[in-house]
Amino acid sequence: QKMNRFASISSNILKSCRNLPATRIGYISSRGFASVVPSLDINLTDDQKEFQRVAKEFADEKMLPFASKWDQEQHFPVDVLRQAAELGFGGIYVKEDVGGAGLGRIEAALIFEALSTADPSTTAYISIHNMCASLIDKYGTEEQRQQHLPSLISMDKLSSYCLTEPGAGSDAASLLTKAERKGDKFVLNGSKAFISGGGDTDVYLVMVRTGGPGPKGISCVMVEKGTPGLSFGKKEHKLGWNSQPTRAVILEDCEIPASNLIGAEGQGFTIAMSALDGGRVNIAACSLGGAHACLELARDHIKVRKQFGTPLATFQSLQFQLADMATKLYASRLMVRNAAEMLDNKTEGASQYAAMAKLFAADNCFNIADSSLQMHGGYGYLKEYPVERYLRDLRVHRILED
Repeated sequence: QKMNRFASISSNILKSCRNLPATRIGYISSRGFASVVPSLDINLTDDQKEFQRVAKEFADEKMLPFASKWDQEQHFPVDVLRQAAELGFGGIYVKEDVGGAGLGRIEAALIFEALSTADPSTTAYISIHNMCASLIDKYGTEEQRQQHLPSLISMDKLSSYCLTEPGAGSDAASLLTKAERKGDKFVLNGSKAFISGGGDTDVYLVMVRTGGPGPKGISCVMVEKGTPGLSFGKKEHKLGWNSQPTRAVILEDCEIPASNLIGAEGQGFTIAMSALDGGRVNIAACSLGGAHACLELARDHIKVRKQFGTPLATFQSLQFQLADMATKLYASRLMVRNAAEMLDNKTEGASQYAAMAKLFAADNCFNIADSSLQMHGGYGYLKEYPVERYLRDLRVHRILED
């Protein structure tokens, strides 16, 4: 009798919930879902909030309305990149004496996250360009800084980072691209794979072998577009990141001045690993922005999508899933911002924590995008709905900068 009575009460409660007036459903939704997405600006300083606000407004106005078209047409939006540079996004952590913003890694992470809420693909290229500019700023001579950084910061010239080779991915120290010294020149031979911006950019920072095997034989050189012997492979057709071109960079008896050496000869591997420390945080921040957008899309979709006569938002199973997604996003954000601050503070072991943050954020943010698509059902699989674009763009973050 007690069990029958319990079943009857449960049935009545369920019926009552399903027959709630629209105002009551709205109340439940607002209590449970309006605040489920962790705020972007938790625990930020006033200045950091302002940087983030400017980036988010730019993303909403200049990127989001066009991101789907850029993706479908594989369009590299150089004009929008230069508009972003007008806000200081072309040299976020480059020193101010050459026109950089002179900000830290934490501010860069906030900016990249905000931009990625609209378009992770385009933002990821901006982050790579910033990485190249910062390497010239940090390791270049004063002449190199003054000659090249102003045009890179304005994004009148665009840059690419060239480390990966067909036979040297995670094992970067085994790279084979060779630079042979001949008087006051280097002659380069070899190829680089999966280069973001390849063929469309103007300045290439290339890791080459100037010495013996292993990391101590690697140096970093700058190759400018139009240099004889520099050519490019076909434009790759990719799952995501379609708003930035990807090609192989091919060097065949490519002569450059010896003055194009960045840093000291044999310092290239150190430079490359330094770049990847920041690059991992940057890409992780791009994952955060994409996941943030996907969580908002999922929340908003299940508030209006009805099944069994009631919004999906009233089903506790989906509420639990949203709570898990929000928790993963918040935890990822904390790890990424902490790693960025460690890089700024030159904390011992910062490289390790940057790698941890990138691993954790890239995996969890992709899973958030996947869960968001699942909540959309069949609609999430259609290109008219943006969640599938975010999922495709975030997938590669689990591969690169590894």
